[in-house]
Amino acid sequence: MSMISVKHLDIAAIGDEDLVSGLRLAGVSRYYIVRSEANAVEDVRKTLSELIGDPSVGIVAVQEEYAKHVEDLAAQVRESKKITPVIIEVPSKFGTRYQNIKEYYKAFIRKSVGFEVEI
Repeated sequence: MSMISVKHLDIAAIGDEDLVSGLRLAGVSRYYIVRSEANAVEDVRKTLSELIGDPSVGIVAVQEEYAKHVEDLAAQVRESKKITPVIIEVPSKFGTRYQNIKEYYKAFIRKSVGFEVEI
C-alpha cells in the first residue's frame, strides 16, 4: 500500500486591520496589515512578491482595495500555470466592485477548478 504525502501550505492575507484580524481568527498565520495608504502600493507589491516566491504559501488573500496594485503579479502567477499560490481577491466592507459577493466567489471557483460549486 502506498502512502500519499500531504504537504501543509500556509494561507496568507494582505489587507487592512479588520480583514487581517478576521482571517487570523479563522487560522491564517501569515499576514501583512496595510497601515499607510501612502506606502500601500510599494508595500503590497513587495509583500506579494515575497509570498509568491515562498513555496510554503498555498493561498494569498488580497483585499480588493490593494489587489489593483498587484494585478500584474497575480496575472504572472496564473499565466505560469503554477498550482500555488492561488491569489484570491477578497471583497471588503468598503468595496463597491462586487455587487453580489456570493456570485463573485462562485465565478472564481468555476474559473479556477473548471466546474460550478454551490455555496
